[in-house]
Amino acid sequence: MQQLKSIHFGASMIFLTLLSTSAMSNEKQDTVSFASGCFWCTEAIFQQLEGVKSVMSGYTGGHVKNPAYREVCSETTGHAEAVRIIYNPDKISFIELLEVFFQTHDPTSLNRQGADVGTQYRSAIFYHSEEQKLEAESIIKDLNKSGLWNDPIVTEVSPAGSFYAAEDYHQDYFNNNRTAAYCNFVIVPKLEKFKKVFSEKLK
Repeated sequence: MQQLKSIHFGASMIFLTLLSTSAMSNEKQDTVSFASGCFWCTEAIFQQLEGVKSVMSGYTGGHVKNPAYREVCSETTGHAEAVRIIYNPDKISFIELLEVFFQTHDPTSLNRQGADVGTQYRSAIFYHSEEQKLEAESIIKDLNKSGLWNDPIVTEVSPAGSFYAAEDYHQDYFNNNRTAAYCNFVIVPKLEKFKKVFSEKLK
């Protein structure tokens, strides 16, 4: 996260180029699913964006139906901690959501984000359309060429499958647990850096 600001400016031309060539959607609602470490952090970030209607924390990408949190943590389900985002593409595009995604976690870290370790914390984009797949793959290719990271991006790009909502206490976690230690020491610093870089995109 120390490199967030430099990544933002270094990658801006990549995202602006893709934005200018991306067709504008006529629909008022679309869906995207991301995994980028602990879903408490990912949820808290995407909730701040103008055009995002809702963010749900859950589990996806695995083979077990209706998994529980402890099962996912055991790394036996194949699922990742993820968020399903409903957004208005007239207000924020998939490309802009990808920009936030790539710049608010380390996409070169395999099955780990900070102190959170395991396949459930992997970096992943679960696409809901062929267009999302192509745009995600294009950005990954361009970012790898840009040299913004020393290591290659390991973000998984897979079709969206069944998404299982996490337990109620995981939903809206940061807003409901602001005094918790994890929120203060992990989420708050991450949000502060995010808000400085993406101030023009906030609600």
